[in-house]
Amino acid sequence: MMASSNPIERSFELAAGRCEDLTPLVYRRLFDAHPEARTMFRTEGSELVKGSMLALTIEAILDFAGERTGHFRLISTEVSSHDDYGTPRELFVAFFGIIAQTLREVIGAEWSEEIDTAWRKLLGDIESLVAAR
Repeated sequence: MMASSNPIERSFELAAGRCEDLTPLVYRRLFDAHPEARTMFRTEGSELVKGSMLALTIEAILDFAGERTGHFRLISTEVSSHDDYGTPRELFVAFFGIIAQTLREVIGAEWSEEIDTAWRKLLGDIESLVAAR
């Protein structure tokens, strides 16, 4: 398989080669950094919700960092729905950084300066997008 030239995509490709499911790693990190987030998930069925939420977020990230065919709009629409759930915007934005931190941990030494720079830019762009809503 040829590696993507997009550093964000490449970070997910590298992680996929090392980790079958990022979900438990991402949510462990989220709940460690933001314990208040744990209560936002119901107990029954929350594993499915977490997996689905992460999958949709990853799709939106890849589209936002790539061709912007439309999936990235989920970020904007989810800001409003998470507002309705009572999720602080800082926590909403922090979730994207948690994903980046988890990827960095999973891929270790292959986390390059190019990947780091691309993620820092992406996280800043997402933060601006959310702030503009």
